[in-house]
Amino acid sequence: MNTHVNAGLRLDDLPIGKFHRRLVVLVGLGMFFDSFDNTLSSAVLASMLPIGFSTLELNSLFLSLTFAGLAIGAAFAGWLSDRFGRGFAFQFNLALFGVLALCAAVAPNMEVLITLRFVMSIGMGAEYVICWGIISEFIPRGHRGRYLGLLGIFAGLGVSLSSLIGWVVIPVWSWRAMFIIGGVGALITWWLRRKMPESPRWLESRGRYEEAEAVLQRIERESGVSSQEDTPTPNAHPAAGTADEKAEWVPITVLFSRPVIRRTLMALILTVTCLFGSYTVTGWMPTFFVQQGLTVSKSLGFNAAIMSGYVAGPLLCVFITDRLGRRNSIVMFGTLAAIFAGIYPFMKEPVLIMAVGFILVAMAASFLTLCSGTAPEFFPTAFRFRGGGFAQTVGRVGLIASPFIVLWLFSNYGIVGVILAVSGMYVAVTLLYALARVDTSREALEQIAPNGDTDDGPKGPGDTNNPQRELDSSSGPSLSGPSIS
Repeated sequence: MNTHVNAGLRLDDLPIGKFHRRLVVLVGLGMFFDSFDNTLSSAVLASMLPIGFSTLELNSLFLSLTFAGLAIGAAFAGWLSDRFGRGFAFQFNLALFGVLALCAAVAPNMEVLITLRFVMSIGMGAEYVICWGIISEFIPRGHRGRYLGLLGIFAGLGVSLSSLIGWVVIPVWSWRAMFIIGGVGALITWWLRRKMPESPRWLESRGRYEEAEAVLQRIERESGVSSQEDTPTPNAHPAAGTADEKAEWVPITVLFSRPVIRRTLMALILTVTCLFGSYTVTGWMPTFFVQQGLTVSKSLGFNAAIMSGYVAGPLLCVFITDRLGRRNSIVMFGTLAAIFAGIYPFMKEPVLIMAVGFILVAMAASFLTLCSGTAPEFFPTAFRFRGGGFAQTVGRVGLIASPFIVLWLFSNYGIVGVILAVSGMYVAVTLLYALARVDTSREALEQIAPNGDTDDGPKGPGDTNNPQRELDSSSGPSLSGPSIS
């Protein structure tokens, strides 16, 4: 039996076809309802106070446990995906938050709703991680930037429409309708993507070569490529620099092993910065304007400008990312986000406030989209989702602490202190990534992400799971080099 399917090489060589277009729609719908459910909190909680269903203290607990659930879900998604497969995790988490959203719609009191929301958020946090990872594993690297942008548009629409739908629906059918919309939409999406195939990369990494070959042939047929069933697959491709990943479970400690720790840190830095920057820009900048006596921050026009940036930014990614490369795009968007974050709070005219705010949010959303989608590419198939999930978990935990950090900066150093912190983060991570010798848009995943050492015993020179051997044989750039030491 041939044990060299070369899933990564064959997936990267495919032209974009019906399979890829259907994939991005099904993944995008999950991201849309994930963003929708994640964003409905503000409108729902505000409507509960006048009717006495909740209190400010309970609302705070609702938000805190939501953030905690998102962090746990991100970690849970990585373990579930690497252990049981992308397909199983892809469906399990969506069913989890879809069913619990419907249960939340009939919660008899706020305490029950908070409990349901916490478990529901675990599924929501998992969906976010899995969606980005699915794009990394299925979409050819030359088109991946475009499809990451499309996924970001789905997420941006979920954020924007959640606020708009809440404004229309809640006064007529109460806050419960918002959970029904989100839950029904998630379960419909779950049903539509029930036949999505397992990742051939994951199947090959687990030693399930026949299944990987069958899935690859199906994808190739849908992409208009003749089947390779009767064609011997070469044991290696001279340009791929790939290694045959052992069908063994790799422990989570591999993320902190010597060959992998630098890329783990890079993924953490990118994820923490893009999440902190995005939430600070959209959540705190309006407060600063209110402190300055500018009522424009409370207007519908201001909110529309902010929210539309979440769609415009990823839309820009669709058109330019694959031309510039993902590393160059991240550097560009990070630089522009730093510049516009620095000048935004000093705008005085309403037109300038909304125009500069729109550009800032668009840049922050583009940076968020590309960093979130690029982080999983730093890790090999055996622990790719746990690597991406760990970065998201740390980023989500950082969001729990971010209000206190921003408030401390604002109290002690004013607006300038917050500006310097946000802009400084963008500048630092942009510079660091610019110096990193890796461009995920130009190299195959197998080149970028070396396997990590496991504690299964010494690796001999003939062991293809030897990380140093793969690093030495890779002709592509690497984060394991001294440039990020």
